[in-house]
Parts: sequence; structure tokens; C-alpha cells
Amino acid sequence: MLDDNLKAQLKAYLERLQRPVELVATLDGSATSNELRELLDDIRAQSDKITVVEKNDLDVRKPSFLITNPGVDSGVRFAGVPLGHEFTSLVLALLHVGGHPSKEAADLLEQIRALDGDFHFETYYSLSCHNCPDVVQALNLMSALNPRITHTAIDGGLFQGEIEAREIMGVPTVFLNGERFAQGRMELAEIVGKIDKGAAAKDAAKLNAKDAFDVLIVGGGPAGAAAAVYAARKGIRTGVAAERFGGQVLDTVDIENYISISKTEGPQFAAALERHVRDYEVDIMNLQRAKALKPAATEGGLIEVELESGATLRGKTVILSTGARWRNMNVPGEEQYRTKGVTYCPHCDGPLFKGKRVAVIGGGNSGIEAAIDLAGVVAHVTVLEFAPELKADAVLQRKLKSLPNVEVIVNAQTTEVNGDGHKVTGITYKDRVGGEVKQIPLEGIFVQIGLLPNTDWLKGTVELSKFGEIVVDAKGHTSVPGVFAAGDCTTVPYKQIIIAAGAGATAALSAFDHLIRSTAPA
Repeated sequence: MLDDNLKAQLKAYLERLQRPVELVATLDGSATSNELRELLDDIRAQSDKITVVEKNDLDVRKPSFLITNPGVDSGVRFAGVPLGHEFTSLVLALLHVGGHPSKEAADLLEQIRALDGDFHFETYYSLSCHNCPDVVQALNLMSALNPRITHTAIDGGLFQGEIEAREIMGVPTVFLNGERFAQGRMELAEIVGKIDKGAAAKDAAKLNAKDAFDVLIVGGGPAGAAAAVYAARKGIRTGVAAERFGGQVLDTVDIENYISISKTEGPQFAAALERHVRDYEVDIMNLQRAKALKPAATEGGLIEVELESGATLRGKTVILSTGARWRNMNVPGEEQYRTKGVTYCPHCDGPLFKGKRVAVIGGGNSGIEAAIDLAGVVAHVTVLEFAPELKADAVLQRKLKSLPNVEVIVNAQTTEVNGDGHKVTGITYKDRVGGEVKQIPLEGIFVQIGLLPNTDWLKGTVELSKFGEIVVDAKGHTSVPGVFAAGDCTTVPYKQIIIAAGAGATAALSAFDHLIRSTAPA
């Protein structure tokens, strides 16, 4: 099951186990059960602290296995064979159940241990989903820390019957005590905050008590991370308030055009960004969404950023690097059937539509790449492009045309998402040449029509372009003194990671220059 290289790496990790770990397998006669038995045998062979037992009469999903300690009935359960993106989740679960300490903040770990209540989580994932491991790993850790918390990670591609019965059309999807809890990527602190109702008020109080920053950065993507590093290296007090550190990079699969890094994946790149920022004395305030910007009342005064949590942060200068989000179609039915057939991540959710008919909206690079990926999983892909021709690179178009189960329709204006009240059943579009309205029966719609800047909260405060982008000059200045901006939320052309990082560095240097000039003696 595991190659020699992977076995060697696993053996090195398992040397960190501090107490015995028992793997309780519940199997049937399927080929997948045989694969799982082989995987568990490989794991057992790498450490004398691990034992494997089979209890096939248990009333649980088959095939599955529980990671626990001898004599303990609770722990972390995987339903399926956790390879692909979930292999790291498996290794971490083994370590945490085996007593190896987590690197999460000590106060957050103590908060988990103190949670009062019985919480049974179930997470449906796909092996190709790059967002799922964060959720799986967070809930696995909670289960390892608190005996009143259990978690089962379920391979949705293997348990298709449950996917249909529970009408799951996007991963990761989390159920708590049998009820739908959340869908999409979440971090550990965010999950804990949703079930610990007093946590938000405590966090807001802590943020309100913070002293003013020399540079306060709003947003933690490549632009925000670069700004933080450049500001901190100047020896000034630097803070980053981010809705999710890493930004949209977390939703990117392959990155192959960041100079000096031949190829990486978005989540790995985001983790590297955060590690680099934490090399310096930067106050990272994650899971904080900005609500309002209040310019300084007087020259040299403090700029305030109000957060959705109710807290207010203050800075002598502010750098806005809030990035962008997927653009919606804004047609009837889209919001109603979001996560019920309407999705924005083909890599995450594609396996859930195996053997079904889907549409991709958008003929740019992202849309055509999505169509190519989906064609290998689904029964049929229809690409709908508003313009008279596709806008994707020629090499992608040639690949698309070689696929037998893909149809391209240009001059197609999507007008409605059709559904039966529970899930998507089709899409309606208008032929922009002949004017005819047509319908296509299908089960999934993947929207790939570009980005919108995350600047709604800035309207009426800083100058925005007609597209909602923050207007900046060559040095990152905005229309408000002391406020700078960088990255995909600005008018800087070409929304690329490397360009955002450079713009973040520019904004930080400009902010430092502003501080020097505004505090210089007369």
C-alpha cells in the first residue's frame, strides 16, 4: 500500500508517540476493505506502540477504523482509506491520540478540553479536496483532546448513498449530532467559536485592549503577508487582522508561476507565508473580518478598523489587503442552490458529481481548467461562455477539444438556476445571437467567472473604481492619508500572487516612509 519512501517518513513520525495506539478496524468483504487492511498493516509495522484489531461486528460504517488507546472506546474514526490529501490528517491523528502535543495555541487547546457537552461530528470529504484536511484535522484534534467529542471523517466518494440521502453537494460538509453544522473550509478556532458561545465576547475584549499598531494590516493573503514581513523588519509594531490567513491562496490547487518555486499547492504556500510572518514579532489576529474603516480625526491621529466581532483595532497607518472572492452569477436560483449543486471549487466538489452531468460557467483559464478536470470524473460537461469565443489559453482550448464528453456553448447568457427545492436540476440560458431561451438538464453547476474585490465595507471611505477596486498610486497610497492598499483588492493590473506580494512590500515601505515623515520634528 505505502511505498518505501512513505514508510520511512511515517516511521520517523511515529517515533514521537508517547503512549500506545490501537487501530480498531471494522471491515467487510469489499476491495476497499482489503486496501484498508493493507494500509493498517503497513502502519503497524512502523511502530511497536501500534496494534491493530478487527471488530467486524460493530454497528459502524464499513470499511472504517478507530484510532484510540487500548481500553478506550472513543477516538478518531476514518470511514474509508485516508490517502491523498487526507494522509497527513491520518498521521496527525495517530500522533495526537498517541500523546504528541499539538502546536496550536495553549489557550485554544485548554478551551477545547473545557468544552461542556457531547459533540458528535461527521465530516464528508473527498480525497482530491485541498480544503478538507484543515477541517478533518481540526475536528480530529478536538476528539483527541476531549473524550466528550467524537469525529468520523467520511470519504464521500466511497459512501455515495449517504451523499445522496443527506443531499451533500459540496465538501467539506460537517454534521454535528446529526444536524448540518457547516460547509466549506474552517479553522480550529472558528469551529470552537461556533460551539463555545462565550468565546466571541472574550476575543473581542482582548482585541479592544490592544495598543495601537504602527502598521495595522487588514488581510492575510500574499499581499498582507509580504507587508507584514517588510514592516516588521523595520522594527515597528505590526499587526495583521485576517479573515483567514492565506486568503484565496487557500482555495488554489497548483501554483506553478511563483518564481523560485517550481510547483506547490495553495494550502502549502499559505502555510509557508504564515511561518515566514511568524519569524518576526507580528501580532496575527486570525478569523477577524473588517466591518468599517474610520480615518484619523486629526492629522497624526489614529486610524480605526472596526471588526464584525464588535472589537476595534487602531493603527498609526493601515494597509488594506483584503483580496478578492469568487464572482457570483447573480441569477435567480443561484443563492438558493448554493452547496446544493451550485459550487465554486471543481477540485473539492468534483468527485461528488461522479457520473453526473454538470455545467461550467466561464470560458477563461479557470473555467476551462475546471472543465478539463471534471471531464475525467463526471458523465458530461457543458461549458457556457458569455462572449462569442473562449478566452482561455490556446493550449487549454486544444486539450478541451480533445475530450469526448465536453460541449462548449458560446454567446450564452445564464439566466436562471433550476431546481426541485432541494437540489439543482438544470440551468437556463439565453442565446445572445438568436435570442432563444434554452434549458439544460444537469445536476451540478461550477461557477468560474472571475473575482470581485472584498471592498464593500470601504464604500464611502476610500476612493473605489467602478469595479469596486481600491484606487492606488504607484506607491500604494489611497485617497485617505495614512491608509495604503495592496493586492487583488486594488486597481493594480494582473491579479497574480507574485504581483500581490510585491505590492504588499511596496505598501509597507510607503507606510514606513509616512511614519517617518509624520513624526519628524519640525
